Amino acid sequence: MRSMTSSDKSDNDSAASAGPTGIAAQGWATAAADPQYRAAVVDLLGALAYGELAAFERLAEDAKLAPTLADKAELAKMASAEFHHFERLRDRLAEVGEEPTLAMEPFVAALDGFHRQTAPSDWLEGLVKAYVGDSIASDFYREVAARLDSDTRELVLAVLDDTGHAGFAVEKVRAAIERDPRVGGRLALWARRLMGEALSQSQRVVADRDALSTMLVGGVADGFDLAEVGRMFSRITEAHTKRMAALGLAA
Repeated sequence: MRSMTSSDKSDNDSAASAGPTGIAAQGWATAAADPQYRAAVVDLLGALAYGELAAFERLAEDAKLAPTLADKAELAKMASAEFHHFERLRDRLAEVGEEPTLAMEPFVAALDGFHRQTAPSDWLEGLVKAYVGDSIASDFYREVAARLDSDTRELVLAVLDDTGHAGFAVEKVRAAIERDPRVGGRLALWARRLMGEALSQSQRVVADRDALSTMLVGGVADGFDLAEVGRMFSRITEAHTKRMAALGLAA
């Protein structure tokens, strides 16, 4: 699932204010001539595709915890949007000559492990996970997208669009805290756990895939230098703090 508020995008947008250069100014046909860049993009699309498929499954499961029929229907609509994002990524992988299931397979264990370790115990924890946890991953992918070829960047940003969970989650969580302020402490602890697990998962995924890690640290395309990697995670942490405030929780 994907990033939740337009204000979270400002730091990423400012980085591209001078206009794209290098790989970011090229289309896929030109950029993909570099086999290492191509492998990195296939990894990225594979990771995103499985993330969207997993988000669809999880939202469908969360709908079972919904307290009202209206809430259940809202989550079902969001799950449908996530599946549509998955289809776009799957179709793109096939279009560039890659087998989608093979591209996704390297990321199944890490993403499934993350979801096992952060299984919500109730409806509110599920909402916080979708809003906070998935948005951390979206921020990471947005940072990477700024350095991709124009065709891939357009697709990645499109599938990171908010499916409507932002306002829904904020409304429901804030209302629950207003009814019982003790809920806030429990959900704040839960959100901090999600932050740690999501960042660890992102780092593990990148470290395990040579082409992707090489791209990120500047070996391919217009990657980050090591100092920029640190700044990137600082921006992700700052966006997390803003989301926590929107929920009425302490970061």
